[in-house]
Order: sequence, then structure tokens, then C-alpha cells
Amino acid sequence: MKDTVTVSPFKTGTPPRAARKPIEIEQLGIKRTDAYHWLKDPDWQRVMKDPSRLQADIRAYLEAENAYTKTHLEDPLETLRASLFEEMRGRIKEDDFSLPQIDGPYAYFTRYLTGKEYPILARCPADQAYKAAPDEEVLLDGNQLAEGKPYFAFNDIVHSPDHTILAYAIDDQGSEFYTIYFKDLASGAVREARIEGTHGDFVWGAHSDRIFWVARNETGRPCAVFMYTLSDGVSTEIYREDDPSFFVSLGESQSGAFIFIGAGTHVISEWRFFAADAVSPAPQLIAGRALGVDYTPEHWGDQLVILTNADSAVDFKIVTAPLSDAGPENWTDLVPHQAGTLILGLEAVKSYLVRTERKDGLPQIVVRDLGGNEHVIAFDEAAYNVSADAGYLFDTDTIRLSYSSLTRPTEIYDYDLTDRTRVLRKTQTIPSGHDPGQYITERRMAPARDGQTIPVTLLRHKSTPLDGSAPVMLYAYGAYGITIDAGFHSPSLSLVDRGMIYAIAHPRGSMAKGYQWYLDGKLSLKENTFNDYVDAARDLIAHNYTQAGRIVGSGGSAGGLLMGAVANQAPDLFAGIVAMVPFVDTLNTMSDDTLPLTPIEWPEWGNPLSDADDYRIIAGYSPYDNVADRAYPPMLITGGISDPRVTYWEPAKWIAKLRDEAPSSGPYFLKTNMEAGHGGASGRFEALKERALNYAFALRCVGRDE
Repeated sequence: MKDTVTVSPFKTGTPPRAARKPIEIEQLGIKRTDAYHWLKDPDWQRVMKDPSRLQADIRAYLEAENAYTKTHLEDPLETLRASLFEEMRGRIKEDDFSLPQIDGPYAYFTRYLTGKEYPILARCPADQAYKAAPDEEVLLDGNQLAEGKPYFAFNDIVHSPDHTILAYAIDDQGSEFYTIYFKDLASGAVREARIEGTHGDFVWGAHSDRIFWVARNETGRPCAVFMYTLSDGVSTEIYREDDPSFFVSLGESQSGAFIFIGAGTHVISEWRFFAADAVSPAPQLIAGRALGVDYTPEHWGDQLVILTNADSAVDFKIVTAPLSDAGPENWTDLVPHQAGTLILGLEAVKSYLVRTERKDGLPQIVVRDLGGNEHVIAFDEAAYNVSADAGYLFDTDTIRLSYSSLTRPTEIYDYDLTDRTRVLRKTQTIPSGHDPGQYITERRMAPARDGQTIPVTLLRHKSTPLDGSAPVMLYAYGAYGITIDAGFHSPSLSLVDRGMIYAIAHPRGSMAKGYQWYLDGKLSLKENTFNDYVDAARDLIAHNYTQAGRIVGSGGSAGGLLMGAVANQAPDLFAGIVAMVPFVDTLNTMSDDTLPLTPIEWPEWGNPLSDADDYRIIAGYSPYDNVADRAYPPMLITGGISDPRVTYWEPAKWIAKLRDEAPSSGPYFLKTNMEAGHGGASGRFEALKERALNYAFALRCVGRDE
């Protein structure tokens, strides 16, 4: 029986309807029908690089959806959207700058100009790093480079070790294929020679005459590392990964002595290293790939220090290994595994090892000296975020800490590892004003249906009543072990100031409660993620934060899959759903091994091409495959035409099926960015316009749009 449909807060006309062109798919002896498969352009690889090649009938449908969204959502909410945008922009210091990072004779920093979208990279003499008006040398102006381009994004921007050349990677399509350029800093000239088709990350060799870069293959998979010699413009392959389920990555040690090449999936990692001054690099294997074993190396003194989950160290440990023979048989525990304390990462400077941990759901920084003595850098708030960064230097006793909470803007400190003192270098400025005392942050542990407890972080205005009348935006991600930390998020204040509670659920699939929390939310246990989110929502209702039908769900990418799954499971909880670039055609995508991410994603979601159990599990929750005639709430769904991570046809197919199977529910709005990819619009202000639409939609759903 169809659920009861509530009155929609939106006045809508007749929406677009995609043509039904059913095809039958047989897989592992199981048949299914896909009526909207045609929305996937058969030449999609070329479309990613050049959106103008999109098939005409597909473009016509997407543009019809965009026109419908503009007429029935964007235009009616124009006044509210403009107000939200101005509020959010008013919290940004437009002429802001980053703190300088000293490297040898120079201090490097970025700054923004009022009204401009993109950063300027500059440097000054190191001894002027903290002067009010240093002798600035502009190295790169992102605004000039982006001029005339509908999309623009940097990846790595790195100066050479001798400070004479700047290498930088640019993507002007949103496809995440980057071109690396070289600028001579003395003359200001950009060299004609460039490297195309790259992943965008690279490292310099020690002598400033070569860089090492990661190549993408025709499907977009990062698959190989090349050495590019600047003197002759020749790239030489030094490593290639043939397994399509492995992605290649690149890094360098904090000491600058070594370069690391990684190959990995979500559950396996393998690293090699070579001297940064090598003329003919011969990468040395550290440890071969083993199912379920993850590790990350760093150089410290005459050894490697390695963060790993080997030997059943579920929450990771740190081991040491000799440089001459770094295999697992020579690993020695330095920081033993401690169940419940997840080691997230480490920084190695000359005399100290600094690690970031998560304990009881909150991050902490632990400092270890050469003698094995340790201390914790303490913070007081109930929920917060903190990170550590060693910058460019290795021979230093200072690291940089970035600290914030949902109520407290970011504070950046220089912390002396020896004296254990900190100097406040910068506090995030909120030009329109911000009083932390007007807001309350809480941390709840919501009961799950199987006896677990789910962390939920909440931000509300102190005047917001807890009588069930307040609406809630409940955001979550819940995959890949990614944890949404409780840092300052100024846009959410526009919701909170209107009496809406902003909440972040931390379901299984994240690592909010350790690595096991992640393992318990993937593969055959993926349903835990969806159940946790629903149970967290019901806990907020049970404790009078809100009531059923007053929650707006929000999530993007894998969090968009979460939105689709919970809409199918408990549509009555929601006043609306914002699903950004949602991974909702899960079964079809995981069955398409030509897509760049699919093979590497099988350890996360399962392989429905070869395993019937995986097929049935994914088919059981895949939002697209489980659309039915339910009383779905209004939905705002977004996509990006050149998105290589969640392809544009996933949200397009989903909304087409929603209109077909549940036409009297909703309404449903699809907005496809025809000039961008997974991250949406580029530029700091254009991205705010997209968020303003999302928030305006949410506020209209709960009647707080006046």
C-alpha cells in the first residue's frame, strides 16, 4: 500500500520525464531491467574531458531538468538564496591570507584579494615572514589563470628545491585530468613544455632538474609514475601498476631524502622508495601487498617509521624498519597497538615524532621524543577538530596546530615541541561578527538497534527550544573510514541562526570510534551505515530535539548513497533531502569495470560481477534499484557533467526513476553542473552559491524560509 503523501511546500508545474528505453541485464544468472541506461553517454570518457561532446538527447534532458529546477526552485527562492549567500560571504575575510611557511631563504604563503575567487601564491624573505608589510614577490595568480574558464582548479603547486622554478597542476574541466606547467621565477616566463594527462600530484627531485609525476590511463585511473627531466623535456617511466584495482600515489619524506611510490586499494597498500637525488631511480619495495594490510612509511633518522595495521593491529600501530632492509620481518614496534585509540597519521621532524590519534571520538596530538618520552597536547571542548603540520622543515622543534570547534573559528598556533608552549599566530576572522557564546555544541551517543552507540555532534543556537519543534539538518558521510570532524563550519550558522539544529551523524563506515567502526560499515555490513543514520535521527526525535518530518537529510557522494538508502528505509522521518553528486546507481556502477573507480572500489562495496552474495547485498540497498511508490519527501539532487567519481548519469537516472515510480511524491529537483565535476563549482564564492541553494531548499522544506 502506498504511504500517505503530505502537502508539499513547493508549487511545481509538470516536470520533465525521461524516455523509458528498457534494457535487460543478466549477471551471475540474475536478470534486471534498466529503463534509463541510455542516459550514460556511450562515449563518456571523451565527455569527461570535453563536455561539449555529450550526446544531444542526453544534453536536452539534463538541460530540461535544469530549467525546471530554475523555474520551480531557484527563482522562487531567489531572495532567500541571495540572503544566504551574502550571509555566508560575509563570514569570509575576502582579503585573507595563509600563514607563511618557511623554507630556506623564503617564506611561502597564499592570499586572496577582495572579490576574487582564486588564491595568489607569493613569497617573501624568510626573516620577514611575520612582518606587517614584507617584501612580497607574487609567484602565481590563480585569478589571471582562471580568466575566461568556466571551471578552474589547482592541485599541487610546489617550488623547486633551489627556489628557481614553480611547478603547478591545473584542471580546467572538472575531470581531474591535470596539466603540469613550469614557471621560471627569475624571468616570470612559463615554459612551453608541459605534462598533460596527469593525476595532478608530483614531487621534485633533490637537484631541481627533475620531477616525478603520476599518470592517468584512458579510463582515468592513476596507474604509473614517471620521471620528467626539465633539461630535455623527456619523461621516463619508473613504475607501472597493471592491476586495475590498484591506484598509484606519490609522496616524499619530511626529511626530503626519499621519495615514496604507493600502490593500493581500500584494504591493501604497497610502498616503494628511492633516494630523492637518484639519477636513475630503482624503487625499493618495503613490504609486498597482503589482503587487509595497510601501511604508510615515513623517514626518521637512520630508519623508516611505518604506520600499519599489520599483526591484527586494528586501530594501527607504529613500527620501525632499517633503511637497508625494510621488510616486515625487520619491523619493530615503536608505538604498540592500543584497541580503541586509532592512530590517524604521523609527522616526523628531526628530534620528534608527532602522531594524531582519535580516542573516544575526538582527535588528539601526541608528541614523542627520541628517548621515547611522550606528551599529549590537550584541548578542553566537548567536540572539536585539531590537526598538525610540520610545513617544509625537518630540522625544527616547531609544528603548526590548527584548532577549531563548531562554535569556535579556527585558531592556528606554532607549538614548541621542546618547551611545550604555543604561540597563537592567527585567528579566523568573521567580518560580519561571531559570538561563540550564542551557540551550544553537544555530543550525543545515540542507541543503535543492535546495541551499539552512534556519535552525533550537534550545533544549535542557545535560544532554540528543545521541545521537538526545531527542525534539524542531519548531515553524514559514512564510508571509506572518512570521519567528519567537529570543526568550525561557518555556513551552517545561517541555518542555526534561523532556529535549525545542525547535526552530524557518525555512523559505521566512518572511523569515529576506531577502525573497527569502519569495518563494521562496509561490504556485507553496509546496511549498518544506513541503520545507524536512521537510529540517530530517531534518537533526536526521542529526546525532543525535533520530530518526525522535521529533518532534512544531507550528504554527498557516498553520503548521497546514504541519503538514497535512508529515503527508501524511512521516508517519514524527512521534510526534505539534499543529495549532492549521489552514488545511487550502486549496482550498475559496481558492475562496470570500465569506470576508473570501480575495480578499486570492490573491497569497499563488493564485486557483483563475480560474487552472487555481493550482488544480492548491493541490490538490496542500491537506491536506484529500490525506488518504489513511497511517500518520498522533496529532494534536491545535484550532479556534475565531468565528474569521474560519481558520473552524471547516476543522479540523472535516479531522478528519472523517482518521477516514474513515485510521481505523486517529492517534488524532485535535479541540478547538473554542465561545466564542473565532483566538487561542483570552482572558486570560493561560486561554491557558496551552490550551498546557498541547498540551504534555501532545506529551509523551505521546514518552513523557515521567511
